Parts: sequence; structure tokens; C-alpha cells
Amino acid sequence: MTQAPHGTPTAARTQESLGRVHFIGIGGVGMSAVARIMAARGVLVSGSDAKDLPVMADLAAAGARIAVGYDAANLADAQTVVAGSAIRPDNPELAAARAAGLPVLHRSEALAAAMAQDTAVTVAGTHGKTTTTSMITVLLQGAGLDPSFAIGANVPALGVNAASGSSPVFIAEADESDGSFLNYRPRIEVVTNVEPDHLDFYGTAEAVYASFDRFTELLPADGLLVACADDDGARALARRTRERGNTRVVLYGTAPDADVRLHDDGPDGVWISTPAGRYAVALQVPGRHNALNAAAAFAVALELGVDPDTAAGALAHFSGASRRFEFKGEGRGVRVYDDYAHHPTEVRAALAAARSVAGDRRLHVLFQPHLFSRTREFAREFAEALNASDTALVLEIYPAREDPIPGVTSQLIADHLGPHGHLVGPGDEAVRAVLAAAEPGDIVLTAGAGDVTAYGPLIVAALNNSEPNNSGLGGEAPAAGTPGA
Repeated sequence: MTQAPHGTPTAARTQESLGRVHFIGIGGVGMSAVARIMAARGVLVSGSDAKDLPVMADLAAAGARIAVGYDAANLADAQTVVAGSAIRPDNPELAAARAAGLPVLHRSEALAAAMAQDTAVTVAGTHGKTTTTSMITVLLQGAGLDPSFAIGANVPALGVNAASGSSPVFIAEADESDGSFLNYRPRIEVVTNVEPDHLDFYGTAEAVYASFDRFTELLPADGLLVACADDDGARALARRTRERGNTRVVLYGTAPDADVRLHDDGPDGVWISTPAGRYAVALQVPGRHNALNAAAAFAVALELGVDPDTAAGALAHFSGASRRFEFKGEGRGVRVYDDYAHHPTEVRAALAAARSVAGDRRLHVLFQPHLFSRTREFAREFAEALNASDTALVLEIYPAREDPIPGVTSQLIADHLGPHGHLVGPGDEAVRAVLAAAEPGDIVLTAGAGDVTAYGPLIVAALNNSEPNNSGLGGEAPAAGTPGA
């Protein structure tokens, strides 16, 4: 039986078996998602966080008992504890739970329990998980289904990032970064791509590939793997899965052998063909990567019995997910977008989408590397991706969960940038550099998984300032945002 990150087998758990559940770090996007679903399903939920975050009021309104600040007394009569990944071992609630012998679950274990009695669809991949999970959910809602869902970002078309639906279908984003995607027991798996990443956890590229093999081995005999034919890693995974012969495989993409084939380069716009016919798709989000994500969502919908014409039409309702080429505002004719891209492949895709929006105007990117280990492994690849912009400004590394690695700084990326790329200091210096480069009609993209997301609104505000080169900031960086993956 596959083991969870905490070493506890998860396959037999259901949400009913957990009893009263207490969430330590309930304000986090992933933790609040699971808590929201369990509360909606009648599970007695409590939770705490260091700060009073807006989502906690929503959870309290849904019936959860919420506390601000950590204290062992917050556990009260909890029978199961779920601890967020950022919770330190010496947290008083976590220490009290362990001392009392209470089961302590990883967020993925709690989510697996919530999905245990549903038809689970899990979306994994080095990139594109959030967008694809969101697209599937929006599509199914538009087709008249009411799935439960848990997504790693807020989705405007859904209003929230998690909900308990009335149908027996559950759509969930499956995070491979710490191996926790092996805790789920899905009937349908989507794999958007497989590339080396999170080497701080896995160590080697081979270990990454092996983990995805274990992921597909979780599928039952009547299960389905939906894999991208355009990605070498996903295609190789599909081949190995077929060779094992234990589950069906559907390929999607532009490749001639794709079962669900995407056509997005002709005068007729984007359309998808299957053996049953050809279907036009109107997408609100730019970029080839988003068209591929839409083809994955289409394939899942067909497997769940959705009429293909209905599925194609429902994709038009998807307007994007938070931090996925998200429009932040405009000033002096300059449009500003923000993207979570933190791997070279994601940066290339985000810049390609921005290019399609910019047309014949210029593109300026403010990029913040995420993690020392990722910068060390992919410095040259980051620079090559960033060189597709007209201006590449690079902030220092956002460390997230890592300690510094000697000799690893953003200079490793800057060494390979073209003549229009260079390092930039935080705060006011970065904003001024963007304003100095951008002209009316241009596109500005902030990219990365760290606090670079806070710069978009600052740039928009500075663009609308009566003094073009005065952002009104000091030299400090903005407050930290989402820690990222």
C-alpha cells in the first residue's frame, strides 16, 4: 500500500471515519479548501491560523469553529488533526495532538478521505494543474453537472477554489511536489506534462519519473489515464502505462496520434477532433498551453458522459484562474498581467501567451526565481525563456522553504540574459525599471511563485501616477505573497 508523507496508509479512510476534524493553518488555500468541503458535508470542523484571514470568516459562516492564534486548547474535542505543510513541529497544537495520540494527517490525506466515495478525477503534472483542474470544473458545471472540486487557486468563474457538489464526481488538483499525489485513489487521472522539478524533494529526474509511474499504478482496472501527447514526459508515461496493460489511456494534443486532437493554427480558430467528430472551441484565455489544457478537459468530459457539443460550448465559460496570466490593470496604455510561472517551461508558455496579446507591441517581464535549488538546476533555461521578452528584469531568489545555497543567486540567470536583461533591486527600484521600459501599448508581465505577485498592483498604481517615474515606494520589497510550490 502506498504510504503518505507522514507514513500513514490512506486508502481506507473516509471523511466519516475522521470524526471531529481540526485544521492547523486553516487559512491556507489548500487547507481551507478541504475544510470548506468537509463542513459542507456535515463533518464537525474546527481550525486555527496565526492571522485572521478573510477565508476564515467564510468557514465560520459555514459552521466551522475558528480561532486566531495557535493554542493547545484550540484542539478541544478534535478526533483527527490536519496540519498544513508550513506548520512547524513545535507548534503548540501539533505538539498537543501528537502527545494525545491523535491521528495527524497531511492535507492530501484529508482530501483523499473527502473523495473516497466519489468518482475522483485528479489532475497532475509539472505545469498546468491548476488551470486544467479549473477548466474541467467549469466545463462540467456548464454541462449541468455539479461536481465537488478542490483547486489550488481561486477561479473567477467558480467564485471559490473549493465546493461540495451534488453529483458523485470530485475534481482535484494533485500536487506532485512532495509526493502527496500518491495519497489519492482516482478513477481518472490527467497528466499534463512530466519534467524534472522539485529536485529538492526528489533528488533526481529519474525519481520524478518513477513517482508518476506510481501515480498511474493507483488507477483501478476500469480507470483512465488522460495524458498530453505533445509532452515527451507525459507521452513516455502513457506508453509505460499501456505496456503494463492495467488501465486505458487517452492521448490529447496536436500530435497526429492523439485520440482527442487539438487544432489551433488554422483560419477557423481552435477546434478539437475525435473519432466522433469535430468541435469548435471558443477560449477566453490565450496561449497554446491553455488550448492543450482545454483539450484535456474535453477528454475528461467525454469520459464522464458529457455530450461533445455541450462540452465544447461550456469551455467558453472559463476566464482563467488566479495568478494564471491574470490581468491586474492598465495605466497610460500599458497592460499589466501576473503569472505563477516558476519553471522554465511555464515561463516560456506565459511569455508566449503575453506575446499573443501584445501583438506588434513590446513585452516586458519582471521575474522572480523561486527556490535556490530550482535556480541552480535551471538558471540557463530560465534565461533562455526570458530572452523571448523585449525587457527581462530579474529579482533576487524567493527562498520559500529553503535555506540559501552557497554561490546560488539570481546572477546565475543574469549571466545568460541578452542585452535587454539584467538584475533589478526590490521595491521602488523594480517598479521604476518597469516604468522606464514600458510605453503605451506594451505588455508588462510579473512572473514567479513568490512575492513578485505583489508588484502588479504597484506597477499599475505607478503607471497611473501623475509623475511617470515615481512609484511612491521605498526600497523595501512588497510583503510576501503566496509561498508557491
